[in-house]
Amino acid sequence: MTSRFAIILAAGQGTRMKSKLYKVLHQVCGKAMVDHVLSQLEKEDVDQILTIVGHGAEKVKETLGNRTEYALQAEQLGTGHAVMQAEDFLGDKDGMTLVVCGDTPLFTAKTFDKLFEYHEKNHDAATVLTAKTDNPFGYGRVIRNFDGEVEKIVEQKDATPEEAKVSEINTGVYVFDNKKLFETLHQINNDNAQGEYYLPDVIGILQSQNEKIGAYQMNDFNESMGVNDRVALSKATKIMQKRINEQHMRNGVTIIDPENTYIDADVQIGADTIIEPGVQLKGKTVIGEDCTIGAHSQIIDCVIEDGVTVTTSYLEQSTMHKNSNIGPYSHLRPLADIGENVHIGNFVEVKKAQIGKDTKVGHLTYVGDATLGKEINVGCGTIFINYDGMNKHHTNVGDFSFIGSGANLVAPLEIGDHAYVAAGSTITNDVPPHAMGIGRGRQVNKEGYYDKYPVAEAAKKIEKAENNK
Repeated sequence: MTSRFAIILAAGQGTRMKSKLYKVLHQVCGKAMVDHVLSQLEKEDVDQILTIVGHGAEKVKETLGNRTEYALQAEQLGTGHAVMQAEDFLGDKDGMTLVVCGDTPLFTAKTFDKLFEYHEKNHDAATVLTAKTDNPFGYGRVIRNFDGEVEKIVEQKDATPEEAKVSEINTGVYVFDNKKLFETLHQINNDNAQGEYYLPDVIGILQSQNEKIGAYQMNDFNESMGVNDRVALSKATKIMQKRINEQHMRNGVTIIDPENTYIDADVQIGADTIIEPGVQLKGKTVIGEDCTIGAHSQIIDCVIEDGVTVTTSYLEQSTMHKNSNIGPYSHLRPLADIGENVHIGNFVEVKKAQIGKDTKVGHLTYVGDATLGKEINVGCGTIFINYDGMNKHHTNVGDFSFIGSGANLVAPLEIGDHAYVAAGSTITNDVPPHAMGIGRGRQVNKEGYYDKYPVAEAAKKIEKAENNK
């Protein structure tokens, strides 16, 4: 098979975004636009991928890592000039080269593959990726002759009234014979209003040399959307969101309200899981089968195993093992590890803590920097006091222990297996296995104390009035 190369143009700053963040790094469904493009190319049998960087080069490299090679466009002098920066990497190679912009996040691997195949089959010097739209205003029109061959590509401002009626547009994606691309790039000039070197000029030069120019028309115009401002970014996100949700549903996931469910591109979800409205699944979250993710939950970079129920809660960088549950209104902070069949109730916060199988943390509790064994009951209002103002300290709680309501466990602390902590205790010393720890102030009752205060007089008046009814 003919060698395949790809060049991603990612050097522009994107002033219309009005942002400190470089345009191609703006995210669509949790992933930088340029990363979407690269991810689709990685699904193809591409021999070499080169990304042209300029503004924000280091940030782009940080985002994409070593998945691509890089060439620097120090001055932004147009798309033709950008592609010329790839000559040292690709210029002498036989094969075909796809050129795509890094701000077009909706293109799919399938479309790239069909474009490569069309180009190779027809032995074109260059092939333009085209699409049809009901509103072609602003796009370059693809003008074909009676045999269906590309006669020319004309920009909106240069189109005649008849040409302007043409609905087939140039998407700005091309495949070239690699050597002819770089030979022709040396022939383009910047004799235009912007003083830049334009890649589409290569098409005209190749035509003047009687080279064959092809055009492959894709089915979905939406794929070609370029993002130049925040309005286009929101539209692209909506299209991508719909695509992602539909793919999960086809794979056996129930999404109750797809229009109001937000799933990032790299999220994985198992079959027969139910996603309720308002849910946000972000980053590289992995959710197993037969789970229920309750309305308005937000889950970021977590692993959720089979059979888990999350009810209106916020989870980040944590793990929930099989058949555990959480919520409503609870929070897993980073490095929480929730064991099998564990119950995390309402208004519970867990941070950097491991909770063993079948343990229950019912409600209104903070568990931080702790290791809890199996079959433990943690009572309402328990606080794991892990911070002394300078350092964090750890608490270990043994299997089958019972922590009474309202307990304060002051770390560092060891509570043994089968130990008890009495309700309302502040525990500062270790509790041995099978022992009970009690840390309360002694109760003292003051007789007649209530009668000394004005509230008592008011109560007597109310009681007298009720008795006289």
